[in-house]
Order: sequence, then C-alpha cells, then structure tokens
Amino acid sequence: MRRAPEEKQRDPERTKARILQAALEEFAAKGFAGARVSEIATRAGVNKQLISYYFGGKEGLYQALTARWQAEESGFADRSASLGALAAEYVRANAARRDYGRLMLWRSLTDDGPPDPSFVEDVRRDLELLRERQRDGEFPADLDPAAVLVALFSMAAAGIAFPQLVQAVWGWDPASPEFAEHYAREVEKLMGHLRGS
Repeated sequence: MRRAPEEKQRDPERTKARILQAALEEFAAKGFAGARVSEIATRAGVNKQLISYYFGGKEGLYQALTARWQAEESGFADRSASLGALAAEYVRANAARRDYGRLMLWRSLTDDGPPDPSFVEDVRRDLELLRERQRDGEFPADLDPAAVLVALFSMAAAGIAFPQLVQAVWGWDPASPEFAEHYAREVEKLMGHLRGS
C-alpha cells in the first residue's frame, strides 16, 4: 500500500521524535558518558547511521534534547509570574519530566569540562532577570542573585537529586504528583517569605 505524500513527510519527524525519546531515556539512565549510540538506536528501532544522519552523533542528540527542553520550558515558565510561582512551576516540571533533570545531573556529575556556551548564555540571562526582580523588591537587596539562582536550581531539582531524602522526610515517592504539588507550594511560600523579609 502506497502512503500519501503527507504521510511520507511525517515519517522523518516521527523517527526523529522516537530517536530523541530513546536518547533521553538512555542518557537519563546512564548519563551522557555511559550512553551508547547503538543502545539508543536499538531503543528507537533504527540503525545507528540514521542517528548520525539526523543528529550527527551523540553530542548532536544531547544538543537536540537541550533545545527540546528549552522549547518545553517556554511553555511552562511564566516569566511574568512571581519568583515563587516560577520556582514552583520548575518543581512541577522536574517532577513531570524527570528524565530531563536526570540528564542534567548526570552531565554535571560526569563532565568536568566547561559548561556548554548556550547553557552559559541562558544562565546569564536568568541571572540578569533575577537582578531585575531584586531591584523590584522581590527578594532582599543583600542577597547575591547568583546564589539565589543556584539555590533555585537546587530546590527545583531536589526530587530528582535527593530521592532518598524526599522518601525519608515525607515517605512519598519523589516522582509522585503528591510530592510535586506539596513541595511546589512550599517552595512558592518560601520565596514569598523572602519578599516580605
């Protein structure tokens, strides 16, 4: 049976999506260094050459996943919201998209090299936005915005980085919606207290 032209055009996009999902799962499970393109190809049901063709290899897959996260981020991260509400959304996003968080943690733990330039650019943009929020009185003037940014990253990733701690403290699965919602509300309250201090 012959496919219509629009079906043929969608196949490469579906194949790329399968490859990216397989890469995300493999990277989240084994880290960037431990992941193998052959395993990603097996998970996606494609040959390795197709991964090279579409993405140029493992680093290209990582860059594509980073771009996909940034696209998703623009959908849930309301920069006009209060800092507490924004931090809470990152907690929820990390709970719902745990593989992305695990991917970032693996890369941080296993890569001693300099950070990716696009990541540095994003972080510096976030830092400037935090400075603006500080000038607007959203958190105290005596706090270093860079330290606040690192703390926010850490808080948002706590359910991924410290699953045993979450279970010990609350007895909840850190991947559960109950944990994500409760912790997101508490992070939002905490940031609200900074505004009032």
